[in-house]
This record gives sequence, C-alpha cells and structure tokens, in this order.
Amino acid sequence: MLARRITTYAIKRSFLKRSQQWHIRQRQMSTTTPVANPPSSTHAAVLGGISTELDRIAPRVDLRADQIEILEGPSNFYDTLKNKIKRAKKRIYLSTLYIGKSEHELVSCIRQALQQNKDLKVSILTDALRGTRETPEPSCASLLSPLAVDFPDQVEIRMYHTPNLTGLRKRLIPKRINEGWGLQHMKLYGIDDEVILSGANLSSDYFTNRQDRYHMFSSKRVADYFARIHYTMCRVSFLLEPSLPSGTYDLVWPRDNAAPSPLEDPKSYVTAITELFKPLIAASTSFEGPRSSQNTAFNTTIYPLLTLPRSINNELPALQSLLSTPLPNGSSYFFTAGYFNPDPAITTSLLAASSNLQAASDDHSLISTTVLTASPWANGFYGSKGVSGMLPPAYTLLSRRFLHAATQTAPGAVTLREWRRGTVGLMDGWTYHAKGLWLTIPSSASSRTEKIGESAMATPPLSPGPSVTIIGSSNYTVRSYSLDVEVGAIVVTTNSGLQERLRKEEENLLRYSTVVTEEDLKGGERRVGWRVRVAMWIVRMVGGSL
Repeated sequence: MLARRITTYAIKRSFLKRSQQWHIRQRQMSTTTPVANPPSSTHAAVLGGISTELDRIAPRVDLRADQIEILEGPSNFYDTLKNKIKRAKKRIYLSTLYIGKSEHELVSCIRQALQQNKDLKVSILTDALRGTRETPEPSCASLLSPLAVDFPDQVEIRMYHTPNLTGLRKRLIPKRINEGWGLQHMKLYGIDDEVILSGANLSSDYFTNRQDRYHMFSSKRVADYFARIHYTMCRVSFLLEPSLPSGTYDLVWPRDNAAPSPLEDPKSYVTAITELFKPLIAASTSFEGPRSSQNTAFNTTIYPLLTLPRSINNELPALQSLLSTPLPNGSSYFFTAGYFNPDPAITTSLLAASSNLQAASDDHSLISTTVLTASPWANGFYGSKGVSGMLPPAYTLLSRRFLHAATQTAPGAVTLREWRRGTVGLMDGWTYHAKGLWLTIPSSASSRTEKIGESAMATPPLSPGPSVTIIGSSNYTVRSYSLDVEVGAIVVTTNSGLQERLRKEEENLLRYSTVVTEEDLKGGERRVGWRVRVAMWIVRMVGGSL
C-alpha cells in the first residue's frame, strides 16, 4: 500500500476548563424569541414548534417509538452488545474513544462472529492518541491489531488524529495531558440494522460500575445514517497496519484517504472534512422517505447531531433552540453531565429558560429545572495522582459558580443534584458519566382544577414523561464544541409508551442523587484551594480544555 507512515504516541485525559461569568442573552440562530407562555398552547402545538425549529438545524429520520429501546445500566449494555455482535450477519461498525486494552472477551466475540460468517465486515474507529497511549506496553491498538492480521479482508481499524495537536505543540505537550487538545469522542455501536447511541466507551468500568446512557435504535434507516457518519470519518483517519511481531503496528495515512494528513496540513484537513460532512448534516434532509405527517405509523423523529472541531456544530444551536422554546406551566427541564463544565452558551440558555418559565408561571411550584452532575466521589478522577487529581475540586468550583449565577438570574427555579453511589476506588463504588437533556411538557397547557377543601387548585395535567431528549457522546463543554468529534441525536416523540420509558430513565439516574446548595460547596472538604484555580487558568492559557 502506498502510504505515509507515522510513529505512534500516547495520552491521558486532560482538564481544567475556562470559567466564565454567565449572563442572560438571546440566542442568535433563530428568529424565534422567548416569550411568555401562551395559555392556549397544547402539547402537540409545542412539539410542532420544536420540530419546525429543529428542521432548520438538522436532518431527520422518522420511525416508530417501539424501534427504540432504552438500556438501563452497564451490564445490560455490555450483554446486549456482545449478543448482537455474536449474531451479526453483514456489518459491525464501532466508533469509540478507545477499547480497553484488556477487553479480550469483547474482541473474542468479534472474532467468533468473523469466523462464523465470511461475509461479515468489521470497521472499528478509535482515537489515535488515546488508542496508543500505553505504547509500547499493551494498548487498544495492540489489542485490535491481531484481528486485522487474521481477517485482512474483513477487518479495518482506523484511528482519528486531531488537527489541533501538531508540530512543536505536539512535541512539547506531555503525553499524559495531550488528550486535552482534541479527540475522536463519538460512540456509535452499529450491528447490521441496529445501532446503539451512548456516551459509554468500551472498557470494563463502562460494562460494570460506570453509569451512562444507552439507546438502541432497531431501524435500518437510523443504522444506515450513522454508518455513513462512521465510514466517512474512517476515510479521514489513520489506518492501523499490523506488523511483526504480533500485536505491533504502524499508523499510516493511505493515499486514497479523502483529506490530507492532519499532521502535515491541518488547515486543508479541516476544510476537506467540512465539505465531506456537510451533505450528511444538512438541515431539512430526510433520510427515510415519507415524513411522519404523511405516515401515521411514525410517531417519533430523531435529529442527528454532529460536532467537528473548527468546522461543523449543529448540536449547540439545537440545544439553544430547545431551551428557548416557550413552554406551558408544568413543563420541566432535566439536564445532566458527568463533567460539569457546560459551554457558557448552554449555561446562559439554561438559566434563561428557567427564568422565562418562572416569569411566565403564576405558581413557581409548577416549574422544574433540575441539573444533575457527578459528586467528587463519583468522578472518575477522584483520588488520582498529579494534576488529574485536581479535576473533582475544579468541577466543584464550576458547580458553585453555576448555582451562584442561578440564584442571581432565576432564584428558586433551578435545583442542582449530585450523583453518588459509593466511593470511587472502594468496593461497590461507581462513577457517573451520563449526559443529556430531557424536556417534559404537560399533555395540555390548559390546567385542570382539583377541589381541595373549600378552595380550588389549578394543576397541570399529568404527562407520561419527557417528549424530547438528547442522547450522545457530547459532554456539552467548550472542548466538546471546539476540540472533539461528537455525535448524538435529539429524539422527539408523541408516543406515551416511549415518554414513560424516558421518565423511568430519568428516575433511574436520579435514584442515587441528593440536592446540593451553594453553601454546601463552599466549606469543609468541598473547599477549593488556590492550586486548583491556578491550574485551571494555566490550561486555559495554553489552549487546552476539559
């Protein structure tokens, strides 16, 4: 093969985000302006308005609610993934940050499927920095290399390299923290005509004691769409080429790749991938034929979301659109992120949405905005040595700043909760990695009246659960939108069964959470020292992000 060869490299998760003051401001990507909630709005009208806005931002795929399965926990996710792989007939495509270097059981499942079916094609995409970080010790790359040796006509391993880490910066940034300059962060697990969207990587903690989210779409149209995203990214990534002895490898840039190497010409690389992905993410594009309005069997729509560094980002405007939608009394937002450092635009929109809901409601008890994040004892970096050990207190500082901003702009409208299930590193300790947004709208905006003694109380009609959710790999941070490759989807449904399942998903995440206040985060063991503040500033100054 004609190819340029590069040497292998390594990494470690990086940190420390910039902190900014958040102020209420209008979004600029739409002509729709937040207004007082119209009393005559109906559930259908609100969803119709949401869909109209999203049609301007993202493509769409219509399907039935029963084609979506919400997996509850890590073991269910892992068992489902293995069972689907073992029965694969045509294709397996896996986009992930990395596959754990000791995941021999998962690789064995792939090997078994390949042996049983000579027509099966397997494509695996990981991040180049994270996938080779332990080299020359065992790594994700060395784990996967034998598959490419034993099944050369069936298996292809690709590794994406960020265009943000090149030249002198690549040589000077320590391998332990160079992950902070950009990653392939998509999580797409496609088998035949099904695909799982998740925030989970493929390693033992994500299969046992790391809480995330997992939505499985049993739809050829959905699986085909995300397969196009996966294979297009493979065309602009390095190829893992096995060498001898077994388990060793080179990363090469094939001559027929669809862009120049990001290490040699990062600017042209960004231009090329932007043009490649534009048609796939074009708004108002339907990838399945008839629209739901023309086919009553369809009661659910997904809007694919994609973020490419310095290039494409339709997730942020879509999120801002959802958060600026006028909503009736009884509506609620539920937002979660394991690493709490939302992009300032998201924080601004979330606080504005809470303030607008509160201002438009006659009874603040009918308004609910809940934010859930990991407690320090459920953060994957808890107890880490060196700079990474500063991450949990850094997130505490950011949470405190968020609560302070919420108190100033929407007092009483926002509740912050922290998730904890045991303590990281101890027996039965879990970490928290879930992220997403849920929007619940009452079944009708017109209130019902209940007789309580001699008085009448107006309460919103009951709703089975959220009508809108976002699922995917993004952590909604500055780095997610400026450095990493992310993929996800907004799910919009009128189906009460799926709404109920989304409600149960919310409840499952909230089960191990408690409310925290600004005062809780100020003193004692939650006090944040000056070293953490300085480290956050330094990382921001050298162009990194968390």
